[in-house]
Amino acid sequence: MSSSSPAQAPIRMVKACKTYPGPTGRPTRVLENVDLTVDDGEFLAIVGPSGCGKSTMLRLISGLSPATGGRVVVNGREVLEPPADVGFMFQRDTLLPWATVVQNIQIALELNGTPQAAHKERIRELLELLGLSRHGDYLPAAISGGMRQRAALGRLLAYAPKIYLMDEPFGALDAMTKMMLGRELLRIWSQDRKSVVFVTHDIEEAVGLSDRVIVMEGPPGRIKSEYRVNLPRPRDFREVRLLPEFRDLCERIWWDIGHHDA
Repeated sequence: MSSSSPAQAPIRMVKACKTYPGPTGRPTRVLENVDLTVDDGEFLAIVGPSGCGKSTMLRLISGLSPATGGRVVVNGREVLEPPADVGFMFQRDTLLPWATVVQNIQIALELNGTPQAAHKERIRELLELLGLSRHGDYLPAAISGGMRQRAALGRLLAYAPKIYLMDEPFGALDAMTKMMLGRELLRIWSQDRKSVVFVTHDIEEAVGLSDRVIVMEGPPGRIKSEYRVNLPRPRDFREVRLLPEFRDLCERIWWDIGHHDA
């Protein structure tokens, strides 16, 4: 991971706020004065209790929802609409149900301008990378949830954004599939070191994958604390869980999330 100056960092949030109309017409503040910088090539995880604004932060960075206060800057430009070089992976796959796995991935190649002549080989590489070579012609309804999430990850990789936003992408999967995809994500990330912002409720997943963990509290959502993950890379997601430093850091974060100042 390279260290960026705040002005050069791929993602900057400066006193970012988000307010929605409440049920009675009074505004409800979801995020309050969030300051965050994500370095080039950094894998950042965000954890915290439900309703603290984790997903809202990703929506502000992606341009899917505008900030109502402060600034959000991606690759040097204030976010006023969805940036072209940001990819978003949701908790539930958003594959087109009428398109095959191959066709879903090909759409991403078309969107990022990959020459048509290169599509077949790139799709073959991605299917092989994600263990989907035998399922390229299947519709999403015909494959398992884990395979659909792998296909969604393949589509994100085909789009090849500079920044990856991932909102609990493995949250609905069983423990074995989650671990397998976590290992796969780490392997892929280690090849090109794109910036990743990864929201999860799973503390072990956050520590096992990331360089830094942000703990949020709220509502309204705000950053409570942060932890550097000084565990060796390349990192095997199964083996790192056995390290005493891993267990200690997970316990500290669990305590931090559950502890509320009076």
